[in-house]
Amino acid sequence: MEEFHKVRRLPPYVFEQVNRLKASARSRGADIIDLGMGNPDLPTPKAIVDKLCEVVRDPRTHRYSSSRGIPGLRRAQAAYYQRRFGVKLNPDTQVVATLGSKEGFANMAQAITAPGDVILCPNPTYPIHAFGFIMSGGVIRSLQVEPDDGFIPALERGVRHSIPKPLALILNYPSNPTALVASLAFYKDVVAFAKKNDIIILSDLAYSEIYFDGNPPPSVLQVPGAIDVCVEFTSMSKTFSMPGWRMGFAVGNERLISALTRVKSYLDYGAFTPIQVAAAHALNGDGADIAEVREVYLKRRDVMVDAFSRAGWTIPAPAASMFAWAPIPEPFKHLGSLEFSKLLIEHADVAVAPGIGFGEHGDDHVRIALVENEHRIRQAARNIKRFLASSAKQPNNVVPLAAHR
Repeated sequence: MEEFHKVRRLPPYVFEQVNRLKASARSRGADIIDLGMGNPDLPTPKAIVDKLCEVVRDPRTHRYSSSRGIPGLRRAQAAYYQRRFGVKLNPDTQVVATLGSKEGFANMAQAITAPGDVILCPNPTYPIHAFGFIMSGGVIRSLQVEPDDGFIPALERGVRHSIPKPLALILNYPSNPTALVASLAFYKDVVAFAKKNDIIILSDLAYSEIYFDGNPPPSVLQVPGAIDVCVEFTSMSKTFSMPGWRMGFAVGNERLISALTRVKSYLDYGAFTPIQVAAAHALNGDGADIAEVREVYLKRRDVMVDAFSRAGWTIPAPAASMFAWAPIPEPFKHLGSLEFSKLLIEHADVAVAPGIGFGEHGDDHVRIALVENEHRIRQAARNIKRFLASSAKQPNNVVPLAAHR
């Protein structure tokens, strides 16, 4: 039977191949150390859970909620932006709650994309940044560029060679998967370019609070006038270890927020009201919970970088996010990220995310998520050390299982 049009536009989901291999290994009794999916393992802080339990006992909160977010939640998000970034937002017109930042991005794509619209998107990047627009009829023009002096020239080429003119530009710093961080000076240049060329900026700031070395990542909305062209998405998943709660936000330009709000009104009734109340409680807190989460990821980062280096795999220390963007060791680079990821499961009992899942320009890297405790990270390093040593002695014996089929 022929696949549906939108399904045909999507490539095979490479992460699913790794997931199947991981499940098969576990079914054979293997103890797989899963550093693949960015699924936080830390418990949601007790005060947030307690607030949820308190509110859920009130049967009035069991009814349909507000798609755009209850007023108290939108006010809490506006207050967070004022404290953290010095950005003043109108909670009634410039803030909308989303069912996570991923869903928010997909909904925004539905709201603003006409068939054939061109979207400028970094490559590699988090898949929804591209495929939310592809599923909405858009066309992606990839930018293989870092947030440095080469970014504006890449944008200029993208505009010059795109017909029609690009509708929007995707930004994601701290980046998933590369963990790169952008500066406020970078944002100033990008905003100036976007205003000059009448391009919308959609910024994914999901990792705003997971940063190390004392340098909080900025928001693009800190740039004067950025709100004229920009919407920014944030998430509570990593900041407060609330991934399953599906709570995020879009903030910024009123016209874009209005479009997103209208589309959402047809698609959902909003998150369960007790979740929204608990989320507002978290945002209105003193920040101690955020600091504790950040400290855990910092320790894990340092353990991972040190232990993997001792194992023979040098990985740059990420400045932010809960990921490391790891270059494939030279002897395996020719295999590509998917086959190398399979090897790690088969021969080291370690799962990572293949870089090609984030775009073809990510195929010489894998993404390592800091979602296991320090003991398990050290165990992963020991497993990898044995694998690397064994493959160096008998390179012809280390072949992915898929090659035998």
